[in-house]
Amino acid sequence: MLKLLLWLLLFVLCWPLALLALVLYPLVWLLLLPFRLAGIAVESVFQLLRAVLFLPARLLGARA
Repeated sequence: MLKLLLWLLLFVLCWPLALLALVLYPLVWLLLLPFRLAGIAVESVFQLLRAVLFLPARLLGARA
């Protein structure tokens, strides 16, 4: 009986937090989207530089 009462107390206290998380998750995702896009762009630039720098070695037959 005590476990049921504790579970009900937890349910009553935590449902507002669950609704808040449900509402805030899309907003946080939208706020972090530019940083994710910038990370993809920076990673692409580094991969391009790596490909350009290793091109002579690949042309000469070096193994990866």
